[in-house]
Amino acid sequence: MENLQWLLIIAAFGGGVIGAYIGALPAFILTGFIAIAGGTAALAGAADLTVGYVAFGAYLGPHVAFAGGVAAAAYAHKTKKLDNGVDITASLWGTGDPMTLIVGGIFGLVGMLIFQVLAAISFPSDLPGTTVVILAVVTRFMFGTTGLTGKYEGEGNRVWFSGGKGFACNVLLGLGIGVAISLIYAEMVRAGVDAAVLGSFPIVCFGIAAASLIFTQTGFACPATHHIAYPAACAAVWSGNPAMGIIFGILGSLIGDFVINTFNSHCDTHIDPPATTIMILICAATLLFA
Repeated sequence: MENLQWLLIIAAFGGGVIGAYIGALPAFILTGFIAIAGGTAALAGAADLTVGYVAFGAYLGPHVAFAGGVAAAAYAHKTKKLDNGVDITASLWGTGDPMTLIVGGIFGLVGMLIFQVLAAISFPSDLPGTTVVILAVVTRFMFGTTGLTGKYEGEGNRVWFSGGKGFACNVLLGLGIGVAISLIYAEMVRAGVDAAVLGSFPIVCFGIAAASLIFTQTGFACPATHHIAYPAACAAVWSGNPAMGIIFGILGSLIGDFVINTFNSHCDTHIDPPATTIMILICAATLLFA
């Protein structure tokens, strides 16, 4: 307990409130822009503090602001102030409800606490993503009514994994992102970029994918891809093998599809498919390569 950073834990209450009033997805998009800026600065050789303290810290860290926004949306739905508890695009300031903001703040604080505990025990995966998953499951059981895998009430068999053209599109999405990221990494290695600097490349890839969700937020049919880009970049950099990046890119797309259909369909709160996928694949990459 003496290793816990209590100032950051308390600060995370504010980060959770920010995630609630802005909305979970808008807050995460801001995380992406800050990650691009900080990661790019680090690739250029500059000292950077914005990634650790802002993008993945108590201000906009996914385990703080996004998780707080997700919980606040679920609470607002349960208290009939939001039509859809899965709506992570909603800015909850519009509810006019102080308790909704407080719920976001509490979950942000708890998110930072869980994050620090996971760090203290050297949990072998992505700590923000893992924390997002833990809090999303807690949110589902606290404020939801559909259970962990949702309540399917349609006709015929439930879809757990996309087939046909959906499967082909998912493979191509993972392949395309994986190839781009992995071969750019390979070219940077060939050009003599320092290995320590290359450690920031996955952050830039994550940031670009997260920031691209601004198109989703504004109504375009743009998929989430940070669960593809980040594991692909980590696998390529940590293994030193671009082929691993391509494989992890495809796996990210396919696992994400399974998680969407299994945990984030036919439900009334949001369990984040990208965070769940990142948790799984970064654990695998850590055990295999790091």
